[in-house]
Amino acid sequence: MKKRPVFPFVAIVGQEKMKLALILNVINPTLSGVLIRGEKGTAKSTAVRALADILPAIEVVQDCPFQLYPGEELEVCRGCPQVECSRMMLNHEPVPTVTRGIRVVELPVGATEDRVVGTMDLEHALKKGEKQIEPGLLAAAHRGILYVDEVNLLDDHVVDVLLDSAAMGVNTIEREGVSFSHPARFTLVGTMNPEEGELRPQLLDRFGLCVHIEGITAPADRVAIMERRLAYDEDAEAFCQQWEEESRQLVARIEAARQLYAQVTIDQPLLYEIAAYCLDVGVDGHRGDIIILKAAKTLAALAGRTQVNKADIDTAAELALPHRVRRQPLQDIVVDVRSRRQQQVQNRA
Repeated sequence: MKKRPVFPFVAIVGQEKMKLALILNVINPTLSGVLIRGEKGTAKSTAVRALADILPAIEVVQDCPFQLYPGEELEVCRGCPQVECSRMMLNHEPVPTVTRGIRVVELPVGATEDRVVGTMDLEHALKKGEKQIEPGLLAAAHRGILYVDEVNLLDDHVVDVLLDSAAMGVNTIEREGVSFSHPARFTLVGTMNPEEGELRPQLLDRFGLCVHIEGITAPADRVAIMERRLAYDEDAEAFCQQWEEESRQLVARIEAARQLYAQVTIDQPLLYEIAAYCLDVGVDGHRGDIIILKAAKTLAALAGRTQVNKADIDTAAELALPHRVRRQPLQDIVVDVRSRRQQQVQNRA
C-alpha cells in the first residue's frame, strides 16, 4: 500500500514562531531542540511530522541500524546485528553507503525503556562471549530528530534516559553487568498541552528553544486552514504537488544557511547585549546566553547575512528564554520575554 504523503510544512497557516524555531534547529542542530507548548488542535504535531520533507540529506552506511557514516564509532560495530557490514567496517574495508534525508523518529508516550534504549541478547553474550544488540529508538534517532508528542506525559524513567542521552550524545545499554554504548546525538523536539501538566525542570532546560502557540483568531486564516485541510484530505498527492515549488525554495534557503553559518560573526557589544538581556529577565546559569548567541547567528545565516544585528538577538531571546526565566512555584512560563525585560528596566529606572 502506497504511503500517504504528509501535510506540507509550507502549507501550514500562521504559527510563524513555531515554524521558525523548527527551521533554526534544522539549520543548526547544536541549538538543542525545541519545545512547542500550546492548546490542542494548533498544528504542533503536523508541523513536526512535516519536517521530514524539508530536512537535508546525509550519508549513512547502508542498512546500518545506528545511522553511522563510514569510519564513525567502529567499536559500535562489534555488537551490531548486521554481521557482514560490521566485519567490513572493523576491517576498514569500503562499505556501501546511501544518501537519504534526515529522519524524524517518533517516540510514543507509552514506549517502554527497552524500546527506547534497546536490548541486549544475554544468551548470545554468555554462550559466545559476544555482544548482540537489538537497537532502540535512540539508535534510529542518531543524526536525526527525536520527536516526543505529549512529552510532559512521559514516564520518569524514560525522561531520565532522554536527559542522559541528550546531555552526553551517547546511549548505554546495560544488562547483568554487560554494557554497550553507541552514539545518540539527536535534536529533541517535544510538543505538549500545558493544561495536562508541566515538564520536569531538568528536561525543560534541555530544550534549546521554547515557543508557546495558540489557536488562530483571524477569520480569514481559519477559513484558509479549513480549505487546505479539506483539499489535503480529498487528494493528498495533488495538494502536496501544489506546494512542491515553495518547499524546494525553503530547502534551498536552509541549505544555503547551513553553508553560511560558519562565516557569521558577532561584534562584542552585541555579546554584552545578550548578557544584559538574560540578566534583566532573570535567567539562571549560562545556557540561555549561549543558545541566544547560536540562535542569533543562525537567524543571520537564514537571512543571508554574515553579521548578527540587534534584531537577531531580540528574536533569538524570545525563542531561547521563555522557559528559562526565573519564576515562582506553580507560576506559568513567561510567554512575552520582551515585555518582561521592558518592565524590569522600567522598575530599575
